Amino acid sequence: MALIIRSVVTKSQIFWRCVERLSSADHRLFWSARGRAQACKDFTSSISHSGSTMSKKKVLADVDCGTDDAQAIMLALAAPNVELLGVTCVHGNTAVENVCKNTLRVLQVCNKLEIPVFKGAAKPILGNSISAGHFHGMDGLGDAPDPNAPAADLVQKEGAVSAMIRIVNENPGEVSLVATAPLTNLALAVKMDPSLPSKLRGLYIMGGNTESRGNTTVCAEFNFAADPEAAYIVLNEYNCPTYLACWEFTCYSKLSWDFCDAWLAQDTDKARFMARIFRHSIEASQSERCEKEFVAGTGFVSCDSYAMAAAIDDSFVLESDEYPVSVELAGTHTRGMMVVDTVGFMKKSPKKAFIMKKVDMKKFEQMMMASLK
Repeated sequence: MALIIRSVVTKSQIFWRCVERLSSADHRLFWSARGRAQACKDFTSSISHSGSTMSKKKVLADVDCGTDDAQAIMLALAAPNVELLGVTCVHGNTAVENVCKNTLRVLQVCNKLEIPVFKGAAKPILGNSISAGHFHGMDGLGDAPDPNAPAADLVQKEGAVSAMIRIVNENPGEVSLVATAPLTNLALAVKMDPSLPSKLRGLYIMGGNTESRGNTTVCAEFNFAADPEAAYIVLNEYNCPTYLACWEFTCYSKLSWDFCDAWLAQDTDKARFMARIFRHSIEASQSERCEKEFVAGTGFVSCDSYAMAAAIDDSFVLESDEYPVSVELAGTHTRGMMVVDTVGFMKKSPKKAFIMKKVDMKKFEQMMMASLK
């Protein structure tokens, strides 16, 4: 799947022309003692005033709605301290048209169809789209029939990139952008409005890898492999606090299958919906291929939910590394791999990002259970 670029100069020229064409078409975590105290104070305050929209954390989700994106969205909708301002959709696990339909299905089962859904990029900046149909099903949600699915005309007329820019500009300094998909929409948005990142409260990404363990190509995680140029732009140009839930981290932080069984056994419409759409992925997780891909053994890995949980609760992340990060664009086997500069070789390096290492798993279990109640 990796694209081999024979000429660096030619690749660069094509890359930036594509970006310009596509663009025209459309806290840092509080690790110090003082910061921890402030985070606790902010979290307590937001919970105690959860009935007030003004006190809620404002979240914008950018998704390629497969089953773990659905789980992340439901996590946000169940959080009393969160206001989900909208969902922008992009190619990835499935075609962007399916992503929009899937997002509406998730919002419907949660009785939240008033939340706007926006259609975004249908393909990466360079190269061809890839899909995760083997894991999520060809439609992204386990190919589970849904005769009562909402009509596609509920998707907003406004495009995802312009909506992202508008929503952030309407709420400067308040929006946490949670990206659980290829980063094409985000890359196009910063090219259209370079001031956008400075207006974000924070950026939370599920993507990338830290040990060159690939789950799509030899060395690349799916979201970065699906649009390496977009990932490069975002990691280098988003100057807001950035938090990464990388592939290996999610595997090390997996939940047990016993927890998954109890989670899906709840007597609610949400749990029954999740059981239907998740059956395909559960079977795929236990296949020989996925057993090789997963780090540290198999289990229930809701990759996208870790990024969402970090955005919802500042105290969720217990330990992280802070390093400059970038993305390899030209390697034969390493295109799309995240580069972590632990020494300081990149003298003109981009800003540092927080790479999650340890999270509060008990709190994560509670949040996941609440999402299907």
